Amino acid sequence: MTDTKELSIEKWGWGSIGVNIIVSLLNLGISVASGSLAVSAEMTHNLVDFTASVVLLIGLKISHRQSKDFPYGLYKVENFVAVAVSVLIFFTAYEIVEKALFGSLENVTVKLWMLFGVVLSAAIPLVFSSYQLKAGKRSNSPSLIASAQEYRTHVFSSGIVLLALVAQLTGVRIDRWAALVVVVFILKTGWDLLRDGMRVLLDASLDSATLSEVNKIIESDPATVKVKTLTGHNSGRYRFLEAEVEFRVTDLREAHTVSERIEQAIREKVLMWNVCSFIMSLRLAQISDMLFLFRQQMVN
Repeated sequence: MTDTKELSIEKWGWGSIGVNIIVSLLNLGISVASGSLAVSAEMTHNLVDFTASVVLLIGLKISHRQSKDFPYGLYKVENFVAVAVSVLIFFTAYEIVEKALFGSLENVTVKLWMLFGVVLSAAIPLVFSSYQLKAGKRSNSPSLIASAQEYRTHVFSSGIVLLALVAQLTGVRIDRWAALVVVVFILKTGWDLLRDGMRVLLDASLDSATLSEVNKIIESDPATVKVKTLTGHNSGRYRFLEAEVEFRVTDLREAHTVSERIEQAIREKVLMWNVCSFIMSLRLAQISDMLFLFRQQMVN
């Protein structure tokens, strides 16, 4: 199941790259022809999303690679790349701001085809995101859902660019101010990449709401006596959970059945499709995968 979903993410990841290339080239043409800094900033916004899509694919390609030195895979490489990209995004945003505030005022040329081009550059991501969002919900993929929602911000940023070009036709020059507004969208994307990447690299805990929901699921099982401890963190796109639970069972086989039942409930209710398996305890652990840690104690 996980492999099928990751193939789906990879397919949409390539689609996202294709959309960003098309829109970036469209905005590049408009930027060169018009001399608009606002359009240039929007093109940068497209390239930022393009880079984020590449980061996602990098994570998919190499996260499962294992070696003697990294027996559990390279899940965090995706986040290292994301942090590095965020630094480049901040630098690019700074250059746009500097040009907008201190650069020489250039003449902006606006023609009808440019206005249609800007509308098209907003429509393409919007249509793509509607299908991507449905695919993300079907596969319970947070990365696809987040990507689709990010695309929808282009409707607002492209709207600002369109407003600047229309204003230019009426003799009102707001191009550089529109560029500064688009920079806000760029900075938000960069900040999201940096924040999420650093949280994973520093092994920040899963949010309290998720842990609370998982705890309720475990406690709701009739075989559960008590949840002693429950911790969790992210690693790349994966979530690691570790719990110490007392079960009302009499043999190891029954305990294993209970643990599988709880695992399935967590998958279905918390959308943690990237949580894969359990480690049985009593020091008789049978380990099939290290993506999910679950210790359980037998209670006679």
